[in-house]
Amino acid sequence: MTATAVVPPAFLGVERSLGGRRWQRHDGDERLALTLSQRLGLPEVVGRVLANRGIGLDAAELFLAPTLKALLPDPFHLKDMDVAAGRLVAAVTNGERIGVFGDYDVDGATSSAVLKTFLEAVGAEVRVVIPDRIAEGYGPNAPALLRLHAEGCRVVVTVDCGTSAFAPLEAAAAAGLEVIVVDHHEAEARLPPALAVVNPNRLDEDSPHGHLAAVGVVFLLVVAVNRGLKQAGWFGGSRPAPDPMRWLDLVALGTVCDVVPLKGVNRALVAQGLKVMAGRGNVGLAALADVSGVRERPEAYHLGYVMGPRVNAGGRVGEAELGMRLLSCDDADRALAMAQRLDGYNKDRQEIEAAVLMEAIEQVESRPDDGLPLLIASGDGWHPGVIGIVAGRLKERYNRPACVVAFEGEVGKGSGRSVSGLDLGAAVIGARQEGILSAGGGHAMAAGFTVSRPRLPDFAAFVAARLQAQLAGELVPVMELDGAVDCGGCTVALIETLKMLGPFGSGNPEPRFAVTAARIVRVDVVGSGHVRCQLVGAGGQRLKAIAFRAADSELGHALLSSQGQSFHFAGTLKADTWQGATSVQLFIDDAAPAR
Repeated sequence: MTATAVVPPAFLGVERSLGGRRWQRHDGDERLALTLSQRLGLPEVVGRVLANRGIGLDAAELFLAPTLKALLPDPFHLKDMDVAAGRLVAAVTNGERIGVFGDYDVDGATSSAVLKTFLEAVGAEVRVVIPDRIAEGYGPNAPALLRLHAEGCRVVVTVDCGTSAFAPLEAAAAAGLEVIVVDHHEAEARLPPALAVVNPNRLDEDSPHGHLAAVGVVFLLVVAVNRGLKQAGWFGGSRPAPDPMRWLDLVALGTVCDVVPLKGVNRALVAQGLKVMAGRGNVGLAALADVSGVRERPEAYHLGYVMGPRVNAGGRVGEAELGMRLLSCDDADRALAMAQRLDGYNKDRQEIEAAVLMEAIEQVESRPDDGLPLLIASGDGWHPGVIGIVAGRLKERYNRPACVVAFEGEVGKGSGRSVSGLDLGAAVIGARQEGILSAGGGHAMAAGFTVSRPRLPDFAAFVAARLQAQLAGELVPVMELDGAVDCGGCTVALIETLKMLGPFGSGNPEPRFAVTAARIVRVDVVGSGHVRCQLVGAGGQRLKAIAFRAADSELGHALLSSQGQSFHFAGTLKADTWQGATSVQLFIDDAAPAR
């Protein structure tokens, strides 16, 4: 779904689907699609999807086989990288204790784990702090930084945070603590008082890699420090130089879960990281995969929707440091115990999330539609650990940017998610700069903030106006499709062919097709509100399908009451392996009556 203005004729004539969307076929260059298929010896469908993604002849081969050799930039192209790497080289060789302050989400946990395990591998003593989401909130805080200083750390690296932490870093500097910020969030013209700020999204930065997740920036720092230690003669004999590639599994997990675009170097990091993860060299990740039920070779889907939410659950409703400790653990028994705890926290998170989401939906639907490109929901006692997920659910349901605020007394912790084309992070930063918020930041698709109860209406009006100014036209819910196929065309061979285009994620969505004129012959509800269907095509071929969390939606209600009727279904095709046999299953995103 994207925010767009006037659109071409509706695909398959679907002007308004059961999900309230207008279906549109990707506007790919048909001639380019044919040329790609012929010159590169690709199946026609792969050429078509490449053209739909805007991949030309010159870029196609590297897109299909992304390598770090070709795509990994020199770490020192980033501003302040030389200062940051030099200081850490000195800290390692001088035997200094190094502090790491990370965020509590997956990007922060993986960033912290990568830096911790690397520094320990080269002989450093490391102390890691992950703040409690409720007690401390997002980003560095002065008490935590000063505690690290009191514990003997003379240098601290903040990862996935710090770019907007002006007051805490001022307190750290006054105490004589040197801070290195390694981040990727949007910056302001003014930078915090730090020894170095390594961030591809600094306003004075000319790096073309602003799409990196924080863990990607941390990986570049690791490469730079490793290089500096080699040049300093630190390695040799009983102290071999580590290969940074061993941490690519963690880099892949953080990159996918932070929903940054899988293009360029990100694509190579994830593609290579999935290969490393398949080797199960990281004890914590292996335990997490086992507890999560990931039996097959991991794909980006498993990272984003199966393993990542469990790592996140510790920071949301459990123990903030648990995810980082699991990912940096080298003991199988302890790792299994931590993975099981995270799995339990994830179940708790799901129950809390469902309750808050229900209340948020009731709020949104009880108000008249004002037509503005922003939804706001707030509540007393809502768990701050789930508001980001709930904002994402509202965004998906209504195709508008959404902000959800959890109030404790007169202070609200807020989280927002946006749709493609509308920069929510910039709007939130603007609100903080105007004095509407006491804290706030983020990037285009996601943001976090702190707002007082009396200023919530001002915040809503300010952000809505900023987003409205970004719109080129009406905000229209659109479902973009790569093409159409009937039930008979949904084969295992097609799925294997489409895998050539992975890894899939933000910026490279999994190909979505319309399965045309399929009749529902069986339908029921399974699990936590999932609608399961058995479909039959015009030629009699059967296809399994499922619509996740759809039972209470307009889409789910229609499917459950329409057995025997024919629909066009929009979704992605997945391999379904059971007892050694592989079949195809459609993950339903939308549907429309076949007329």
